[in-house]
Amino acid sequence: MSEGEGPDWRTYFSLGTILILNTIFLKISFQGPWESYSFTLGVSGLVGLTLIYVSWYKFTFRRRGLVPWLDLWKNPKSAAKKELFVSFTIILLAYFLGIDRLFFPEPTSLILSLIGFLMMIQSLYVLLSISVLSDN
Repeated sequence: MSEGEGPDWRTYFSLGTILILNTIFLKISFQGPWESYSFTLGVSGLVGLTLIYVSWYKFTFRRRGLVPWLDLWKNPKSAAKKELFVSFTIILLAYFLGIDRLFFPEPTSLILSLIGFLMMIQSLYVLLSISVLSDN
């Protein structure tokens, strides 16, 4: 790895995308040790989401790791506001997928709600850390 380029994120993104597309459209699965095709499919979808998060982290911060520390952010205030907006969007999407699943697996709205609320907590933490809870 040279000075200007970060760790490879394309492999994680490709594998994650393949796993998520399989979970949503193809539904190729095996029983696994728990003897349930749908559970194995869900686990592969969660692994796919995790791989996409890892690729996003490596692409965005150009370093190894998984936790986006506050000092890594270039403009925390605007990024946190964008993240808060995206979290509300994901929560709304989870709500509408809970009403009408379309072609998504059953627990999709639950997983999206979890992701949306985790993003909301992080963005609120950042906004509070740079304003009310700031040492300055």
